[in-house]
Amino acid sequence: MKPKLLDQVRNKIRIRHYSIRTEKTYLDWIIRYILFHQKKHPKDMGAAEVEAFLTYLAVKLNVAASTQNQALNALLFLYKEVLEMELPLLRNVKRAKRSEKLPVVFSKMEIKSIMAHLDGVYWIMGQLLYGAGLRLMECIRLRVKDVDFAYQQIIIRDGKGKKDRVTWS
Repeated sequence: MKPKLLDQVRNKIRIRHYSIRTEKTYLDWIIRYILFHQKKHPKDMGAAEVEAFLTYLAVKLNVAASTQNQALNALLFLYKEVLEMELPLLRNVKRAKRSEKLPVVFSKMEIKSIMAHLDGVYWIMGQLLYGAGLRLMECIRLRVKDVDFAYQQIIIRDGKGKKDRVTWS
């Protein structure tokens, strides 16, 4: 007996060693897509339904462009990798607008204020995130053996994209 659709998605994602967060995100978008189309099976749908869902996200839900792209990537993964169906070029999607705002960067005083409210492990994590440029999951997975005090560097193992890297503090 063939596994259920979401189990198939999970298996394909795990075979490709995607992060657990990517898995959860992709599954969430696939479920939302199926519910949007009144629980129709994705193999019975195609480009028109994908376009309708992505346009709905942009027009009705007013999501950010990166959010719409994330949903698109989840659906492309579903169709290409799991259902082994090629979707034609999606030409009729109303695209979400990219934000024209500059990113917010904390000033030194704001960082000091934030750090003053942190204690213990959270203060150490905050210092590593900000000072060494670690991502949250890199910081959480950090081990003592990854900190090299002699060279004042931190070795990040299995970081984003399953890549190792070195950062200096």
